[in-house]
Amino acid sequence: MTAHGGPAPPTGTERTRPSGPEAAPRVGPERTRPDGPETAWPDGPEAEEPAWPGGPWVWPGQGAGRDDPPRPGRGADRARDRLPHAVLFDRDGTLVVDVPYNGDPDRVEPMPTAHRAVRLLRESGVPVAVVSNQSGVGRGVLTRRQVRAVAARVDALLGPFALWAVCPHGPRDGCRCRKPAPGLVLAACKALGADPRRTVVIGDIGADVSAARAAGATGVLVPTPVTRPEEVRAAGRTAADLLGAVRLVLGGGTAPGPGAAGEPGGAPW
Repeated sequence: MTAHGGPAPPTGTERTRPSGPEAAPRVGPERTRPDGPETAWPDGPEAEEPAWPGGPWVWPGQGAGRDDPPRPGRGADRARDRLPHAVLFDRDGTLVVDVPYNGDPDRVEPMPTAHRAVRLLRESGVPVAVVSNQSGVGRGVLTRRQVRAVAARVDALLGPFALWAVCPHGPRDGCRCRKPAPGLVLAACKALGADPRRTVVIGDIGADVSAARAAGATGVLVPTPVTRPEEVRAAGRTAADLLGAVRLVLGGGTAPGPGAAGEPGGAPW
């Protein structure tokens, strides 16, 4: 039992990364890979949306569409051409503080600058959504009701988000939606009517960036204390916090390193 009265989290973790020399599990729940080699996912939009039984859970955010983003004025077409079709946020460790296998809405706490970052995207007319691995469901630690309750709390604090896409599977279930696979990103893009090549995924570990690349999208890494140095080096586009990531997405700066945007303003599209 945990200090909060729930069952103790199992040994495995939520966030998987591609196999490689860094494949040693990181300490703490939700952060190690499944046993055995990780499937290699092709990069680019040719990675078709997967079809499999028991795919991701996808639903609109509570209140989505309630507050439509402001329409740009005349002459803003060129500026809008530089905006992504959508920005997809990881949940735990990115939008909100990572509480392993959290099924309690009262424990949801936004990350620093999250309010300002999400608001800036909405004010710019960019749809925002959430893509999240929640293997606690597959492990029997969380229920769908709990996942939806936590999502509703995130919507209340930071939303409404246009869409939620959640992988409920465990690391050994063989699904195609669990990040770093592209399924969550592709499912969200399809539901939003967004071109993956003009979509951005913002997350805190390498699996988020890898899922973006596998889907043909752009990844931006916002490192936290659990982010590995090699993940930062491989990411290409990084930001110190969520607000910095959003400013990068909107063309307010460039990110150094491999894969950084080469166009003025840093926009990769």
